[in-house]
Amino acid sequence: EEIPKTFDQVVATVTKTLLSVWGSFVERLPYFLAALLILLLTWVGSWIASRLLHRIWLNRSGLRLSLRELIDRFVSIGIWILGLLLAAMVVFPGLTPSNALGAMGILSIAVGFAFRDIFENFFAGVLLLWRFPFENGDFIECQGITGQVERVQVRMTTVRRTSGELVVLPNSFLFKNPVQVLTERPKRRIMIVAGVAYGEDVDAAVEVIEKAVRECSTVEESRPVQVFPLGFGSSSIDIEVAWWADPTPLDQRRSRGEIVSAVKRALDDAGIEIPFPYRTLTFKEHLKIEGLN
Repeated sequence: EEIPKTFDQVVATVTKTLLSVWGSFVERLPYFLAALLILLLTWVGSWIASRLLHRIWLNRSGLRLSLRELIDRFVSIGIWILGLLLAAMVVFPGLTPSNALGAMGILSIAVGFAFRDIFENFFAGVLLLWRFPFENGDFIECQGITGQVERVQVRMTTVRRTSGELVVLPNSFLFKNPVQVLTERPKRRIMIVAGVAYGEDVDAAVEVIEKAVRECSTVEESRPVQVFPLGFGSSSIDIEVAWWADPTPLDQRRSRGEIVSAVKRALDDAGIEIPFPYRTLTFKEHLKIEGLN
């Protein structure tokens, strides 16, 4: 008889607790609904503020795209912080702004230790957006990864490689490693090395190569074309050829291909030899050739 009584007491206690929780929930349900309404209004307000900010100021300010996006995100984050703080104060009437900010400070420290990498990428993304050495559409190279920047977000940057693959790079990776912005300037310099035979007139070869390069359509006319003898190669006199062309990888390849073809054609037309590698073999003993004494 003791066991059934104990069981009945446990059931009664659990039932009373559940009814109390349910009653408290029903009693505070209007507060929860009000908090949900505040969050909904926060979302709408953030969207409206973003549109008005772009229409009234950002689109007319002349600021670069990256800085406009950063300001837009900071405004949105500020509105959401205020909305969440107000919703928390509605759900918990005894909560004051100072207590809420203090709790958020302690919580931010705990969350910061737990999600250190995420926050590191976030702050790196903010710095990249603020300083922004590259924009969407620029070609960059970082640690062997070369491609076109598709989008810079607060936590990560997406890069489309020249071979077609999409690479997602954490912003801290870009912030900590050297990044080459290939399209930061409208033109880039390209260099190749050509070779002529030792028996040819080097000065004449330089003139022929320089004239051929200047006549190419992909060469920037306002920048100098530089052609200089470079050194003594194993089977040729090496000549360095430098010029300026459009900066994208495709433009660089197209220009290099045009120059190589033009230089080869010009040297052939001038009768200047582009030598094959020559090898001189020396034997310790004289070779015996059959049929000869």
